[in-house]
Amino acid sequence: MSFFRKSVFAVALVSATALSPLSASAETILGALAKAYQNNSTLNSARAGVRVTDEGVAIAKSGWRPTINGSASIDYSTTRRDSTSHLTTGSFGIEIKQSLFDGFQTKNNVAAAEARVRAQNQSLRNTEQNILFDAASAYMDVIRDRQIAALRERNLQFLGEQVRAARSRFDVGEGTRTDVAQADASRSAALAQLAAARAAALSSAATYRKLVGEEPKNLKGAAPLAKLLPKSLDSAAALAAEQHPAIQATEHLADAAGFSVKSAEGALLPQVSASAGISQTHRDNSPNSITSPDGWTTSANIGATLVVPIYQGGRASATVRQSKESLGQARIEIDVNRDLVRQAVTSAWTQYTAAREAVAANREVISAAQLALNGVIEERNVGQRTTLDVLNSQRDVIDAQINLATAERDVVVASYAILSAAGYLSVERLNLQVTKYKPEEHYNAVKDKWIGLRTPDGR
Repeated sequence: MSFFRKSVFAVALVSATALSPLSASAETILGALAKAYQNNSTLNSARAGVRVTDEGVAIAKSGWRPTINGSASIDYSTTRRDSTSHLTTGSFGIEIKQSLFDGFQTKNNVAAAEARVRAQNQSLRNTEQNILFDAASAYMDVIRDRQIAALRERNLQFLGEQVRAARSRFDVGEGTRTDVAQADASRSAALAQLAAARAAALSSAATYRKLVGEEPKNLKGAAPLAKLLPKSLDSAAALAAEQHPAIQATEHLADAAGFSVKSAEGALLPQVSASAGISQTHRDNSPNSITSPDGWTTSANIGATLVVPIYQGGRASATVRQSKESLGQARIEIDVNRDLVRQAVTSAWTQYTAAREAVAANREVISAAQLALNGVIEERNVGQRTTLDVLNSQRDVIDAQINLATAERDVVVASYAILSAAGYLSVERLNLQVTKYKPEEHYNAVKDKWIGLRTPDGR
C-alpha cells in the first residue's frame, strides 16, 4: 500500500473514530450537557438571581403585616436657682402599627412581585436553553477542530513524502528544481496550517471547559436531533410563538408593569392606619427640687390615623406617568422578542437544511477528489503530470474533508439551534440524566415567611 493510500486510510479511520460509537468511557454530548446544566457558573448565577427575585414577594407582603418597635430613653438635667436641683428621667415602651388601607398599593405590589418571579423563572428557562445550546456547540466544535487538526497533520505527512519524492526524482534527473520548490512551499504552508488548527482545537477545548466545567477528553460523535424537531418551519415558528421562555418572560414583565401602574395610582388615595402602644416613665428628682414627685408613670394609647393626599408637589403624578410609560415599553418588548424568536427559528431551520445538503455534497466531493488524486499521482509517475498537479489535487482532498467535518458539525449544532429557538431545548425534552433545578421550591419556602435571617439552604 502506497503512503498516500495509508494516509487516506488513516484520515478515514480518524474521522470514523470521531463520529462512530466508542467505548463506554467516552463522553457523549448528552452527558456533557448534563454536566453543563449542573456546573455552568452563568446558569448558577441565573438561579441565584431567581432566588433574589423570590424575596421580593415577601418584601411586598410586609405591607399587610404590622410593625412593632420598642423604644427606650434616659435624660439627665441640672437647674440652678437658689440651689442646685437635678432631674433624671427614663422611659421605655413598645408600639404596634398596622396599615388598614393603603390605596391597594400592597395588593398591587404583591401581584407585581409575583409576576416578576414568573418572569424570572422564564428568564431562567431561557438561560438554561442558551447554556445547553452553547455547550452542544462547544462539544461539536471540539470534535470538528480535532478532526481538522488530524487532517492537517496527515496532510503534512503526505506533503513531506512529496518533498522527499520530488528531491529523489531531481537527484536522478527526472524532476526539476521547480518541483522541489513547489513541494517545499506546500509543506511549509501545511506546517502553518497545522499550527493554526492545533490552536483552534485548544481554543475550542477552553470554551468547552468554561461551559461544561471540565476538560474535553474522549468525546463521542453526535447525531442531529432529527426526531425531536418540528415537522416544518411553520410549525417550529408557531411552537416558538406559543412557548418560548423569552416571550413569556416579557409577557410577565408587562403584567408586573401593569400592577406597578395601579400601585402608583394608589398613592393618590387615602391611607388609613391603626396604632397602639404602652410606655413607662420614671422620674428621679434631687431633694431641693420643687417639681413633681419621684416615681413611675404608665401610659397607653390606641388610635387610628387617616391621611388624605391633596398635593405632593407633583411627585405622585409623575410616578404614575412614568409607570405607564414603563408599561408601554414592556408591551413593545413582547413584540421585539417575538420578532427575534421568529428570526432565530428561520435562521436555524435554513442552516439545518443547508448543512444537511452540504454533508451529502461534500461526501461526493471527497470521493471524487480522492479518485482524482490517485489518478494524478499515477500520471505524475509516468511523466504526464507535474508535482504541482499532485499538490493541487491533494489540497482539493483536504479542503473537501475539512468542509465535510465542518458540515457535519453544522448539521448537529443547527438541530440544537432549532430546538433552542423554538423554546424546546430542555432537560425533559433531551432526557438528560440530571436532577432538575426547581425554582418553585425556594419560592414556596420564602414567599410567606414573616421572620428569619437564614436562607432556606441554611446560610
